[in-house]
Parts: sequence; structure tokens; C-alpha cells
Amino acid sequence: MPWEVKFKQGVNLPQIGWWLDAQKSQARSFVSHAHSDHIAAHREILATRETASLMRLRVGGKRQENILKFGEPWTADFGCEVKLYPAGHILGSAMFHATTEHGSLLYTGDFKLRPSPGAETCVVPRADVLIMETTFGLPRYVFPPQEKIEADIVAFCRQALADQVTPVLYAYSLGKTQELLQIVGGAGLPVMLHQNSHQMTKRYSELGMKLPPYALLDPKAYAGHVVIAPPMMNHLEPLTWVHPKRTAVATGWAMDQGAIYRNKCDAAFPLSDHADFPDLLALVDRVRPKVVYTLHGFAKEFAATLRARGTEAWAIGQQNQMDLTLG
Repeated sequence: MPWEVKFKQGVNLPQIGWWLDAQKSQARSFVSHAHSDHIAAHREILATRETASLMRLRVGGKRQENILKFGEPWTADFGCEVKLYPAGHILGSAMFHATTEHGSLLYTGDFKLRPSPGAETCVVPRADVLIMETTFGLPRYVFPPQEKIEADIVAFCRQALADQVTPVLYAYSLGKTQELLQIVGGAGLPVMLHQNSHQMTKRYSELGMKLPPYALLDPKAYAGHVVIAPPMMNHLEPLTWVHPKRTAVATGWAMDQGAIYRNKCDAAFPLSDHADFPDLLALVDRVRPKVVYTLHGFAKEFAATLRARGTEAWAIGQQNQMDLTLG
């Protein structure tokens, strides 16, 4: 079964009748994790227990759930063996690995190689064909050491509290919030969570993750606490009533100049649940694929980088510029 890969609102493997992270409702789709840009109201899904549980909070209706543990083989009607491996992105995030008599395929979904206090440690298997995310696929995206990022976040919060100002950390409610809670709560700071973030964090606790103490954001008692809230987008009420406050955003895009001004914050910390450029390269080195397909972010640029390193690589759904080296 030579792999045929198609991309349109997700990755389609027509040979086995399944989509990978389809963004529109399909009959069958593997769901790598429960972030909103990777889920839809599918009739049947393959996912980890944690992803299926978190997905129920975000997508209504009933669906057939095929729950797979990490490393557990599953054949079903694929005509090949499938296993899921930890992706290190958020709790329950998984990479999809399929093996046939003709070769193997690994689809990463979103992943992070460096250990995270909010997710399982990434495990990378070998594969002949690699489909990988390339969100930070340019050489300028090299994150500082995790220890420095965490220390800077804690120092920001401690200084704000010492100045009798409420530190507000903006982060996505699923994944980043729980990682921040582990960092600042683990440092002994009291934490309150926005309602959306509190709901997801409660589900993390129900799924067995041990977390520092936290409370629901109280408009009358937030002083003296670190507040964690989703970015104030159109559907969320701005926290104008938290005053005085000092704000920061936690995102890998903090590596870009002007991140503070774009996010209208006092500080920006490059805490990401994605791999940076060196770890994208490290993943390819670990997988040792014959061919790589890149998705998301700087997919075309990263594919060109891989070709320059001697690996066949193509950006799915984009015009691929063929390189001609003149010696």
C-alpha cells in the first residue's frame, strides 16, 4: 500500500478511509488533540482517552469513540497496524503511526520535544513517511531554555504582587493554562483562573493530572493572586474590572519583534507548546524518513531547508519551489 496523502481541511489517507485531524465533519477522523483547529463533529474518531474527554467539552452531539492507549496496536478495518505515541503538545496529544507491508507512516499533529509540565513526554518512532507540523519552521525561532522561561514568568508575577498589582497571564484555556498553573502554582503563588480556563483545568484534574491549588476567578477577591485567562478575543469580556493589573502573554510568537504591542501587554514570554526550529530538525533526524510532508506555519520554507540537507520534502497544499544548485 504506497501512501497517498491528500490535504484539504485536514490530511486524508484514502487507502484506509480515515482523515487525520480533519477540520470539517467527516465520517472518520483521527484526532491528535482537542484544540479547536483540530476537531470537528465527526461520526467516528480515533483518539486517546484524554483527547476524547476534552473534545466532549468542545463539540456537542454523540460520536463513536475508538480509544487507544499509547503504544497499543490497533488494526480494526485499516488493513494496517496503527499505534499512537505521545506528542508532548497538551495532555493526551498523540502522533499517529501506521505500518503496512510496504512501509510505515508517522503523522505528528502538533508536537513538542522538550518536556512540558502540562503534557506527556514526546516519544518519536521511526517511519518511512513523515507528515509533520512546522509552525515555527524558520531558523529565527529558537526558544530560550525552559528553565529560563519559567523563571522569568515567576519573577514577573512575584514583582507584580510585591508592587500590589495583579499579574494577569493570557494563555489558551486548553494546554497553556495548565502548563502555566504548574509553573506559577508550583512556585507557591496563589492562582485564580478565568471561567473558561477553570473548566478545562477541572477536566485535567478529573483525568488524573496532579495540579497545584487553584480557584475560580472571583471579582471580589482576586487581589494577591496570579490570574490566568484566555486572550481577550471578541467573544470574551475584557478584564477591565481587574485593576490595577500587569499583563503578559505566553506564546511562542513572543520571539517576534513587537509581540508586546500586538498583544497589548506589558510582557511576552516565549512559552510554547510547539517545537521550535532546532526541535523540528531533531524530529526529522530521529524519524529518519525517506520523504517528509510539511504542514502549517512555515511549511514551504522548512521543506526547502530539509531538501538542502538532503531529505526529500514537500509542503502539502502549497506551490513547492524546486531548488537548483549551481556548483
